[in-house]
Amino acid sequence: MGQVTVLNELTEINNDRVAGFEKALADINDENVDLKAVFQRYSEQSRKFSQELSALVASHGGEIETGNSVSGTLHRAWIDVKSLFGGSDRVSILNEAERGEDAIKAAYKTALENGELTGEALTVVTNQASDINEGHDEIKALRDAARLAD
Repeated sequence: MGQVTVLNELTEINNDRVAGFEKALADINDENVDLKAVFQRYSEQSRKFSQELSALVASHGGEIETGNSVSGTLHRAWIDVKSLFGGSDRVSILNEAERGEDAIKAAYKTALENGELTGEALTVVTNQASDINEGHDEIKALRDAARLAD
């Protein structure tokens, strides 16, 4: 697969995460305004991660990926449909966000386990994975709390 391919795939899923959180931000109503700060923070985090990954790809002489992955596009389409059917309640929003966080967490786990990453790339991806896991856990905790309050 190669290190550049792994880095580009992680760039794509970070781009998906940005787009997914921005779509959720656009759909959030006033009663869930507290989620806006959380989603904004993770959207900015993934923007930063994409930039770091792209810099690594460039340093390896690879072609930089700027798009989104197919699975991410499907993920966003699902959010679009959800908003049409009144899925703006807190549990629905957080269920979908948590599904996205599961996907990016799994992508980082796979990237670290496949043995392609070395040196600086391994260090950067390991650090990003740690932050991604914290984000996943925060979204999951918010979702679980919303379920209890429901």
